[in-house]
Amino acid sequence: MFKKILIANNGSEGASKALVEALRLTHSHGSEAHMIYVEENIPWNSQGARDDKKTLDRKFAELVAKAEAEAKHHSVKLTSHMLLGRPAQAIADFLRSQGGFDLLVVGFKGHSALYHRILGKTADRLVELAPCAVLVVK
Repeated sequence: MFKKILIANNGSEGASKALVEALRLTHSHGSEAHMIYVEENIPWNSQGARDDKKTLDRKFAELVAKAEAEAKHHSVKLTSHMLLGRPAQAIADFLRSQGGFDLLVVGFKGHSALYHRILGKTADRLVELAPCAVLVVK
């Protein structure tokens, strides 16, 4: 049923649950699995920003390593992508530009209540913006 699945992963507990469920689906459907991580835009022109970029690169590498270990456990090949921008919009734009994705899998909760009140829930926004089916995992 699903040929190409995109998994949104921000490293949260909810995203980890979504990753496991998406990998199960990927394995059972013989799908192609992709994972996306989106970091807010950071200007890279100062020393502090360069240090932040090193931290970001390290965080992404750790996230990918954990996700690939989980994918191996499910006998799934995982392709990872990192983008800069607002998570919901960046993921929706990625889905549109790459094409061919049948399903987006996201975790239900990833940040604090204050964060959600200020920026809105990423999962809610993705349900509105994504050009494909969205599975929200609790």
